Amino acid sequence: MAKVDKQELGKGIRALLGDTAKSKPPAGEDKEQPTATPVREVSTDQIEINPFQPRNEFDQEALEELAESIKTFGLIQPVTLRRLDGSKYQLIAGERRLRASRLAGLKTIPAFIREANDQEMLEMALVENIQRAELNAIEVAISYQRLIDECQLTHEALSDRIGKNRSTVTNYVRLLKLPPGVQQALKSNRISMGHARSLLSIPGQEGQLLALRRVLEEDLSVRATEKLVREFITPSRSGNKTVKPKLPVEYQHTVDYLTKTLGTKVEMKRQSSGSGTLIIHFQSDSDLNEILDHFEDN
Repeated sequence: MAKVDKQELGKGIRALLGDTAKSKPPAGEDKEQPTATPVREVSTDQIEINPFQPRNEFDQEALEELAESIKTFGLIQPVTLRRLDGSKYQLIAGERRLRASRLAGLKTIPAFIREANDQEMLEMALVENIQRAELNAIEVAISYQRLIDECQLTHEALSDRIGKNRSTVTNYVRLLKLPPGVQQALKSNRISMGHARSLLSIPGQEGQLLALRRVLEEDLSVRATEKLVREFITPSRSGNKTVKPKLPVEYQHTVDYLTKTLGTKVEMKRQSSGSGTLIIHFQSDSDLNEILDHFEDN
């Protein structure tokens, strides 16, 4: 599997968010690099909302609290804009600050003006959004997936851009395979990301939703959810007289570890002689590629 040139990707988040004061572009590339200008005051009426904004939900109470703070102290952190035709600007990053500033009645706000095409604007908006602490796991996952799809990044390239481990990117993106009911429970903090990752191991959305109902009704911990998931994967059959031989504890730990790490069903069949078979299930080519990526990283 072809590797992405890490040196090329090493520009990282500084290149996306404009830390140009600390990093000098290579010779001959000055015109191609987005550049930041000093902070200037821009009329709020001249600013259009970013069409690439990954967030579509803003807590009204939090906006009003920020607006009160802005009334007292002003807008401390400038927004980032790009110039459009005429006297109009388009927001790259800072929609929450812009909304709160308008609520506070500000007619002008401080802003960085940058040169950026649509591709660069999308990357900056998404990456800036990802760095915000209040995003829920599904919002992060959607932002990761958009960067992968719309900016044509691999999981490894994205991990370099945002300074996260490759496995972290994959774990977030896989959350989007969960049925809407599970995703909503995660967004509303009724379950944690640990619960969601465990539910991913259950093949089929019907089983995942049934398990979710148990988790919510019984208020199960992540560890208890992992046990529940194993029951869904290998259900007991009370009417079957043939008892399936259990794996030795150390081998079962290996199966559990692979199931959790790969996020899919893993089976091991072992003979008394020590020989055996390891089966890793996948539901699509995309799943297979993600599994292979795990082994490639190691």
